[in-house]
Amino acid sequence: MKTLALILAGGRGSRLDILSEHRAKPSVPFAGKYRLIDFVLSNCVNSGIFNVGVLTQYLPLSLNDHIGIGKPWDLDRKYGGITILQPYTGKKGGWYKGTAHAIYQNMSYLRGMNAEYILILSGDHLYKMNYDKMVEDHIDRNADLTIAAQRVPIEDASRYGILDTDKTGRITDFLEKPDDPPSNLASMGIYVFSKDVIIRALERYCSAEKSDFGHHVIPPMIENNEVYLYEYEGYWKDVGTLKSYWETNLSLTRPLPELNMYDDDWKIHTKSVEKPPVKFGPNSKVNNSLLSNGAIINGEVVNSVISPGVYIEDNVVIRDSIIFNDVVIGKNTTIDQCIIDKEVKIGKNCLIGVGDDLTPNKKKPDLLFNGLNIIAKRAVIPDNVQVERNCRIMSYTRPKDFEDEKIKSGSTVE
Repeated sequence: MKTLALILAGGRGSRLDILSEHRAKPSVPFAGKYRLIDFVLSNCVNSGIFNVGVLTQYLPLSLNDHIGIGKPWDLDRKYGGITILQPYTGKKGGWYKGTAHAIYQNMSYLRGMNAEYILILSGDHLYKMNYDKMVEDHIDRNADLTIAAQRVPIEDASRYGILDTDKTGRITDFLEKPDDPPSNLASMGIYVFSKDVIIRALERYCSAEKSDFGHHVIPPMIENNEVYLYEYEGYWKDVGTLKSYWETNLSLTRPLPELNMYDDDWKIHTKSVEKPPVKFGPNSKVNNSLLSNGAIINGEVVNSVISPGVYIEDNVVIRDSIIFNDVVIGKNTTIDQCIIDKEVKIGKNCLIGVGDDLTPNKKKPDLLFNGLNIIAKRAVIPDNVQVERNCRIMSYTRPKDFEDEKIKSGSTVE
């Protein structure tokens, strides 16, 4: 069977706040050396799918640079391989206005591909899944559309499209992000269409204004087509919030994490950064942590994720934190419950994440409320600064922007 995978990778990821200020959500770093999109790309090639289109839109430069010609995933092929599909001007061109509209805008590409089945994927979810089994299930049921779904905690169900089925597995109802979800069977945003079916559906249900699969395509297809459930019981996370992103990263430091990245039978491929080996100084201590190539550790790291090229000076203590590439942390500094973006410089004798005051961030109270601090790309923090909880330090902040050495809980420094 011939399957074309189309990865929706143009989302901003606004609930990740300043982590997606300079990059699309699928390009956000994860587990030190990876990007979020690495997992779906690896799933494709591990499933034997080598025809892949990646639809980008929001701040695509970082994502395009990471994917390149697809060589790390064996997608640099003369026939098939990877194609970057960006918005264009011209006949029927323009910005993508929804998930279905993005596919609709690339109808000529879709028609021209020699594929029988179209696999629609999100570029920012974490999981390991054999798509080939889902396509086989789609064929066996003679389905027009198959939707992958999983049970989620009921308190999180309002973040997802919620399904209902009959005894045969046929989907009878679909509610997109309901305020009061009737069940916890959540769509994973993974769809298998027969090619002729998706072309007809997009032509019938898409408009020039805005078209999403959840709102505009799936509900009428449930009424008029054979739409079935594919229930997936393996590991799957949508790290769509700062809290879930932080928790999911740190879960990898456990002795036996749910997401196994050490499985030789299902490798997670990525574009690796060429750096020397990790180096430990004479007084360094590391417990329950992930360390990436090029890091130099002279202090103490506990339950944290350290990315390539991070430099940690003497008497530094890092706890429950995620440190992105090429961050420099000065002597005698303590960092607790933080996410620090690329190329940040933190001075000496700083306390980042201190105290018990959990006042939510005044500008983003719905995003920062559990004591986590976020420091954006290339910020420079001077010596002797104390940052309490739920604070945001914005990109390119300089020492002159710190009017006080003590940053109160809930503050934003710009």
